This record gives sequence, C-alpha cells and structure tokens, in this order.
Amino acid sequence: MCGLTGLLLAQPRMHGDALAAQVQDMAATMPHRGPDDAGYWIDGQAGIALGHRRLSILDLSPLGQQPMVSADGRYVLALNGEIYNHPALRAALAALGHRFRGRSDTEVLLAAIAEWGVEDVLPRCNGMFAIALWDRRERSLWLARDRVGKKPLYYGWAGDALVFGSELKALWRYPGFDNGVNRDALTLLLRLGYIPAPHCIHEGAFKMMPGCLLRLDAAAVAAGAHAHDPQRAQHRWWDAGERMRAALDTPFAAGVAEAESRLDELLRDAVGLRRVADVPVGVFLSGGTDSSTVAALMQAQSERPVRSFTIGFSGSRHDEAPDAAQVARHLGTDHTELYVSGSDASALVPGLAAMFDEPFADASQVPTALVCQLARREVAVALSGDGGDELFFGYGRYQRALRNWAILGRIPRPLRGLLARLPGARGEGSRTGGAAALLAEMGARGIGDVYRNRVSRWREPAAVVIGAREPDTVYRQADPLGMPGREAEAMMLADFLAYLPDDLLCKVDRTSMAVSLEARAPLLDWRVVEFAWSLPQDMKLRDGTSKYLLKRVLRRYLPDAMVDRGKRGFGAPVGDWLGGDLAGWAADLLEPQRLRNEGVLVPELVGDVWQRFRGGERKWHTHLWTVLMFQAWHAHWRASRAGIGGQGAG
Repeated sequence: MCGLTGLLLAQPRMHGDALAAQVQDMAATMPHRGPDDAGYWIDGQAGIALGHRRLSILDLSPLGQQPMVSADGRYVLALNGEIYNHPALRAALAALGHRFRGRSDTEVLLAAIAEWGVEDVLPRCNGMFAIALWDRRERSLWLARDRVGKKPLYYGWAGDALVFGSELKALWRYPGFDNGVNRDALTLLLRLGYIPAPHCIHEGAFKMMPGCLLRLDAAAVAAGAHAHDPQRAQHRWWDAGERMRAALDTPFAAGVAEAESRLDELLRDAVGLRRVADVPVGVFLSGGTDSSTVAALMQAQSERPVRSFTIGFSGSRHDEAPDAAQVARHLGTDHTELYVSGSDASALVPGLAAMFDEPFADASQVPTALVCQLARREVAVALSGDGGDELFFGYGRYQRALRNWAILGRIPRPLRGLLARLPGARGEGSRTGGAAALLAEMGARGIGDVYRNRVSRWREPAAVVIGAREPDTVYRQADPLGMPGREAEAMMLADFLAYLPDDLLCKVDRTSMAVSLEARAPLLDWRVVEFAWSLPQDMKLRDGTSKYLLKRVLRRYLPDAMVDRGKRGFGAPVGDWLGGDLAGWAADLLEPQRLRNEGVLVPELVGDVWQRFRGGERKWHTHLWTVLMFQAWHAHWRASRAGIGGQGAG
C-alpha cells in the first residue's frame, strides 16, 4: 500500500531540478501512506513528474521501489494498492518470455501492460489499486482506479498544469492549485455525509470513479477538455450497473445448498489471496456477520491464531466488544480489545480534517480510526468485512424503503400528488422517520426517490449553501438499476456505486493509511461481487432474515447463537459528544458571525438546527455533523494554503 502523486504540464516550462523538487514536495505530504521509501521520476522535456511513497508489503527489497520503469523502457508506473493475483499473471507472462528481477506486483503489472496494453490488463487484475502510468512513446498519462473504488485518486487543474494524487494535500502543495470550494459538491456532503465521485470539494478538481480510467496528454491538459465533464471523460473499464444487470439476466440456477458451497469456496479463496504478505496480517472483528465471516475463514486457513482487533465503548449501545470477544474465543484467534471513553474518542475529532483531506461526515470514522490505531501496534495489514451489507441486503433501511414503496403503491397517484404539496412534505421534518418520512416520499417516482430520503441528512441542502445547486447523483434517479420489479437490487446498486466507495471505503482507507496500515476487503473480491448479484433475492432476505446465504456460510464456523444477532452497526454516540465534550468546539465552529464572515453557509438555517439540538430535539446531530465536518475542514484547508503562500479563499 502506498501513496502516489504527480503533475503534467501543458508546456514543459520547468527545468529538471525544479520539477523534481516540486513532485518531491507533493509526495512529502503523505509519509503516512508510505513510511518505508520515497521515489520520483521526471521527464523535463515532456513536463511530467511522478512521485511515490512506499509502504512495503510485498518484496521488501529495493527491487520494489517506485515509480518503476518497464523492462522495455516505454512505461513508468506509480501504483497504490495490491494486485492479489500477480503470481498467476507472472506465470502467464513468464510463459511468453518475460523475466523478472524481483517479487513485487508492480513489476508484474508493468510487464502485463507492456504485453497487453493498459485497457486489456485492468480486467485481468484482481486487486485494489489506483495507478498513474506514463507512456513515454505516446507521451500520454493514464489514471485508473479499481473496480470497487478501494483506493483513492484525485486530479485537478492548476492553471496550465494537471496535478494528481492519492490525497488532496498533495495537490495543495502545487503553488498554482488555489482552487476554491465547490459549493455544489458541498450540498452532497450535507445530504449524504460524503462527496461521491467524480465530485470533489474543490472547483476544477475531481475524483476518479471506481472502475474507470482516464487518458491525458499535454494537448488535453492545455485545452482543459476534461475539466468540466468528468463523467464523460472517464471511461468505464468495468461497469457495475452493466455487470449487475448481466448477472440478474443469468441468475444462479441451483439450490441454496449449492449456493452456500459456492459462496464459501469463493470467500475462502478471496480471504486466502488477501492473507499473502511479507509482513504480519490481522483482522478487524466487530462480532457482526461480515467481520466474523472474514475472521472465521482466515482462521480456518491459518496454522496459528489470527490476530483480531476490536474497539469497545464503555456504557454505550454501540459497544460490540463482548460479541467480538465471544466470536474470537470460539474461533481461537489471538484477540485484542481496547475500551475507550467518550472523551478518548472525541479527542480525535479535531484532527479528522487533517486525516481526511476532504470534508467527511460519517461519525463511525472515529471508532474506525481507533481500531486502526490498535491494530497497527501488532500488524501492518488487516482484513475487514466491508461490502457484506451492499451485496447481501444487510441494511434495515432497505426493508423500510421497500415497505414505504409498497404503501405508496396502494395510494392513488392524484392523492399522492396532493399530499406531496403539503408543507410537511418538504424540508427537514422527515428526519424523525415514521409518518413524517412517508409524507416526504409521497412524490416519489420510484424506489430511488424513496431510498434517497432514507439516506439523506439534510433533505434540502442547496438551501443551506449560499449560491449552490445540488448536482445529480445515482440517488437522484427514480430507478438506479433500470429494471422494473428489481427495487431491492436498485438500492443495493446505488449504495455500491456511491456509499460503499465514497463513504465506507474512503473511511477505511484514510483511517488505516493515517497509521500506515493496509486494509483489505475480501468480501469485495470482484468474483464474490458478481456471484452475489446473480443470487435470487430470497437468498439474501428470507423470512425477515437479511444476509440469509452469508449467514448460512457463517454457520459452518460459528454456532447459531453467535450468528443470529441483531445488526448494531459500527457507530459513534455523536449526539452525546456534541452535548458534552465537543459542545465548545461545535459552538465555536457554528458561531453566527464566523459563518457570516466565511460566506459559505446560511447562518440562520445552521443556527436554527443548532438551537433545536441544544433544546433537546431528536436526531439533529446528523445534520450538525455534516456542517461541523465542513467547518473544521474549511479552517484546516485555509491554514494549509496560507502556509504555502496561497490565498485559501472560500
């Protein structure tokens, strides 16, 4: 696992030493992503520079150093991530005459690109990765991201330069990158708690979307051809929507016993691939279905006790540590748990802006950061259970959305239209759920509209951000899947495209990389993903039990009592924090005159929510957390820009 960065100039106006100094400065912002080594490669005549920070996981020798040049000298590669099937690719390439100096997956990927070309190689890769590849012959830059979006990659325009990197702080170090706040993108943060790709908090900057690649040369950089239409510019080399529709058109035809065996086989192989490393490997264990499955399959393939890690919250309903400890005892893992107080957890909050680089408001970022810190004391790699909910219908909100959609279907459309125009059908009142939420969904065109209300924090975020218009996302679509009668799958696809990569995987990437820990997610092996999509819905939800098939697999390793637990989620008591340890911090960030001076958020609307929360009204903490995470980030970004001579304007 590593960090990459670089720049491509429209005109090669920097001499070699200046170009080298610039890219080294950009890479130096990410020592946490790569504490073991640093490297750079430049071509002053072409105006290209690549920088890299290395966290050594495979081939700890200097033969794995990056950026790496291909054996034929044509390609230069900076890779962030792991190609798990690199031994199979290596064998295929060796049969074609390729010879290798070291054991790294980077060298194998370079040889594969030289043999087959980048567009043909990516579908052959099983892994998590973001890459920057320079083609010296064509003088073109390729940026690409893995199927699911496990590894991040930002890019943006700074005058006549394209700058890119694993984290925004690398882009900030380029003096010309003084891009202001993208207020439209900010509305997405207020609605969702994160900013989905390709959108970014900065104007003129974007995120690579999962399963996409982008080709640029100096002419394209000069023209800014891709600066305003990233969804058109980024080419999908793996399309999740197409793959899900294809899987549903050719469903798994055998019975549940055969499906259980096949899923167990796929998961065993996915876990096995991700156990391979030249450094210690462990597992996050919450005691829930997903992490318990990964831990069980990992322990089943290990001759020694697997190291497992859990964070507990004293006296909180969010405390999963007792469940995790029980699972660990049964499996025989070498288990470590750490109990933290509310003050311990909330002490992390002021540093989140620096950790995440882009405003991010999923409060489970706090316990995730704590468990990553705990695991890094003993291991350099940890497996996680991310992806089970999105693949196997694990969220309760899916069932609630289907229930509401069914209710709406029994109400005549003219009446629904009238109800949708009532004052209570708009605004933030539906946050409390129940009848209020149902009223807010009266105007729904399809399951997508109902589900958007389920996942929204602010229901009308454009009203809160001065001069903003909310962009379209997958959650604005009436039917994200486009297959009538497949409402359950449509919701899972929407989450797979947005919530999974830009919330869950972003959270794990930033918190793990902050302590130089590599996190791997076997449930998101693409073979497991496509198999899950091929399953009939009654193998995911049966008799009110979600994750039905995944739980059948888990019963092979754990007793029923440990499998049949209600879902708690990996949450954090944000409301308690904002009413206690963090009250002063929040009040400072939400001070009305400060908001007026910054001129980004509407002080009256924010202040009203803050006063309602302080008055004891329910659920306003989710609204406030999005605002607070932006405010904290905004202060951090302005300070960072001022430190290198930028204006940091909002």
